[in-house]
Amino acid sequence: MAIRDVLIVGAGPSGLATAIAAKQRSLDYVVVEQGVLVDSIFRFPVNMVFFTTPELLEIGGMPLITPYDKPTRLEALRYYRRVTDAFSLQVSDHEKVTSIECETDGTFIVACQTVRGVKRVRQARAVVMAIGYYDEPVRLHVSGEDLPHVSHYYREAHPYYRKRVVIVGGKNSAAEAALELYRAGSQVTLVHRRAALGDSIKYWVKPDIENRIKEGSVAVRFEATVKEIRSTEVVIEQYGKEERLPAEAVLLLTGYRADIELMRAAGVTIDPETEGPQYDAELFETNVPNLFVAGGALAGNRTGTIFIENGRFHGQKIIETLATRLRVS
Repeated sequence: MAIRDVLIVGAGPSGLATAIAAKQRSLDYVVVEQGVLVDSIFRFPVNMVFFTTPELLEIGGMPLITPYDKPTRLEALRYYRRVTDAFSLQVSDHEKVTSIECETDGTFIVACQTVRGVKRVRQARAVVMAIGYYDEPVRLHVSGEDLPHVSHYYREAHPYYRKRVVIVGGKNSAAEAALELYRAGSQVTLVHRRAALGDSIKYWVKPDIENRIKEGSVAVRFEATVKEIRSTEVVIEQYGKEERLPAEAVLLLTGYRADIELMRAAGVTIDPETEGPQYDAELFETNVPNLFVAGGALAGNRTGTIFIENGRFHGQKIIETLATRLRVS
């Protein structure tokens, strides 16, 4: 079996930036992605507009061209495809990493499974986990959370036309979904455990959602928690009283976390408070030698600290370290 210099888990922006750096330093690498290229961005809401300006999403020195101040999801998908082609990056998609083990000689055995169920074993001298955090939604752990009409992701408004929709959450994704659904003809109720909407909501979205709430177009239940989800209603508790909200669809937009179990199983120490991996802040190396973490996987439950804007630089530092260790100029 060929032993690569580095195996990169995840083909998001930080994983692709790591691959570009590896290729530029003549490292033998491969990117393994369980979904499609930039899978998280692909699964973002269809009409999403990024908060940031285009140059802050760029990797490999390639410009992201857009006629708008803020790039759209569609433009980002097109851009990262173009980057992948321009650098001829080696990306194996629909291949999920199931385990990472370090051998006594320091090499890693990485077990994978393809979407067709084919099992594959790869070997590498180093591993970079650029797995992001969009795959693991923050669960409420209430009865009914896995019912067919309940989702932790929102794509677009059309399927919810003329339906009563309960959205749980009070940050940007919940606010944007509520506005789109209202304008598409849905009857929307927001349920949020805090007394006000989050401060991180995009500056052009926040006054819009606040005005829709004020005029009654979007109903809201602040300082409320979900107790149970049923086939036709959501049971909440607010100020010590129970209320049943009619619902034909439920969106649990309560945030996401990195797959800490995959990291923990690989031997990475996980901080019990932040749920983030133990790593060197300069090298991005975990407590397992030559096992690195890049991008959103560093954040743990503090997902507001790592974005494409800063995560895209992690791979270059990692590869500089590996090129020195592997004596590749």
